[in-house]
Order: sequence, then C-alpha cells, then structure tokens
Amino acid sequence: MRTRSVTALLAAVLTALLLVPATPAAAHNSLQEATPARDARLTAAPTQVTLRFLQRLNPSFTTITVSDAGQRTVPTSAPAVDGATGTVTIDEPLGNGTYTVAYRVVSRDGHPVQGSYRFTVADPAAPAPSAPASPAAPASSAAAASTGTDAAGEPDASVARSGDDSRPVALLAGGAVAGLLVVAGIVLLVARRARARRTDH
Repeated sequence: MRTRSVTALLAAVLTALLLVPATPAAAHNSLQEATPARDARLTAAPTQVTLRFLQRLNPSFTTITVSDAGQRTVPTSAPAVDGATGTVTIDEPLGNGTYTVAYRVVSRDGHPVQGSYRFTVADPAAPAPSAPASPAAPASSAAAASTGTDAAGEPDASVARSGDDSRPVALLAGGAVAGLLVVAGIVLLVARRARARRTDH
C-alpha cells in the first residue's frame, strides 16, 4: 500500500515537471490564421485583412497595418477586435503588387508579440499603368525657333522684325566710317599745306 502511494506521488511530480516548462510558452499569443493568407496570390484585391490569434486581443494594444512594395502605408480603418480576431478595412482599392501585413498584439502576461507576412495582388483585369505624355509642345516651339517659323508654319514676326532692325544699324555704321575717312583726309591735307609753307620760308 505504501509502495503504491510513493509511486503515485512520483508520477504526479513528474507530470508537474513536464507541464511547468510549457506554461510560459502557452502564455504568449500567436497568429493562427490570416485572410489574405501568407504568400497568397490574389486575382482580386481584398477589401479587408483579418487576423485570428491564439488568445483574446486587447483592443487598446492591437495594431494591424498594410503597406505596399514602396513601404507606403495603405489607409485602413482602426482594428475591429472580436475576441481573438482583429480586422481592418482597406480604405482604397489595391492595385497589382506585393503588400505586407504587420501586426503587434499583447499576450496575457503583458509580453508584446509582433510579426508580418506578405501577399500579392495580380488582377488580370486591372488596367496597365499609362505611359507619361511626351513633351510635344516644347519640341514644336524649339523647331519653330530654329527655322524662324511659328507652330503653324508661318514666318515668325519676331524674327522678321529683328532682320529689319539690323539695316539702320548697318547704315549708321557705314556713315560713321565714311565720316572718319573724310576727317582724316582733311587733316592730312592741312598738314601737307603747313609743311609746304615752312619749306618756302
């Protein structure tokens, strides 16, 4: 009888020792299910992200965010918590690309738990990004400036005016040169006469 009691006591002690290391691990929260799922490739953009955890969530310490491939945060609602499930509603349509869901929750023992995963949107019906418009107007203006015509092919009035204005300037320059030559001739003539008078005396 005494042997049976000792055996039962030893069995109880061994069972307690086996269960003690598992207690802290069980106290930590963890992600159990996600929609969209990890590494999912979707043909239609989701409107919500729902995460289900092992333990109940505290709404005050629950954060769920979505970001695109450029690390830009996608606008979403605040997490709606229902027991162990947290859901955010995406405020704008998601285009094709890879997105990252990041979360941060608190376990019963107050230990923060965080993680992230990715999913991809590949909607075949999504429009392709439009190509940027070519700068046609500046090219036309440059061509018009080089040929002296406007965009309609007519002669550029500013170019014509600049050509007309150069004629008076050329005439004035020629008149000035001719005047200088006349003055130089008169001075030379006066100098020769003065030299001749000194020679006669």
